[in-house]
Amino acid sequence: MSDKLPPTLFSQRFRGYFPIVIDIETAGFNAQTDAVLELAASILSMNDQGNLSIATTHHYNIEPFEGANLEKKSLEFTGIDPFNPLRGAVSEKDALHDLFKHVRKAMKAAGCHRAILVAHNAAFDNAFFKAATVRSGLKRDPFHPFVTFDTTTLAGLSLGQTVLAKACAAANIEFNNNEAHSALYDTERTAELFCYIVNKWQMLGGWPIPSPSADKDI
Repeated sequence: MSDKLPPTLFSQRFRGYFPIVIDIETAGFNAQTDAVLELAASILSMNDQGNLSIATTHHYNIEPFEGANLEKKSLEFTGIDPFNPLRGAVSEKDALHDLFKHVRKAMKAAGCHRAILVAHNAAFDNAFFKAATVRSGLKRDPFHPFVTFDTTTLAGLSLGQTVLAKACAAANIEFNNNEAHSALYDTERTAELFCYIVNKWQMLGGWPIPSPSADKDI
């Protein structure tokens, strides 16, 4: 009898990829020179009907790396004071090391082999995420090196909206503009939007749940 476990529903949904919804608040637009100031990540779960929901969200205030550029306009836009001691900020390395630990555990439980970053305007977040990973010297990065899921594109296709707040409104997801541009808040709204789109697509028959195989190992 085979010891190999049957594939989970989650592992079949995205070809073995495990989506992690990310939002990063930064001190500029250049991933190589500008500081990462906040990082949040929502880990998703899937029920027996194949519907996604948020399982947990992890949030980190991050210290600017040594020599990082801090654009005044970006700081005014986000309202983040990088040097406020009450932030309880940690280094990029400590934040990513902790996040990778949570991601690997959830990914293994879901039977997936690689995490994939999900974000609104994913190219921006992925560039900063990868730059921070390289700076941290972490070798065991569970995320795909370049493939991402972009909720901007998905929302444009499914809802006719590309702005996060407007896409959430179209999906009847509550969105408070006064709380926006916080990594924690934007991550959870993006995660809700991603789950809504994926679940709606399944409900419409776009991804029928695979039937259990009739073949069994003997």
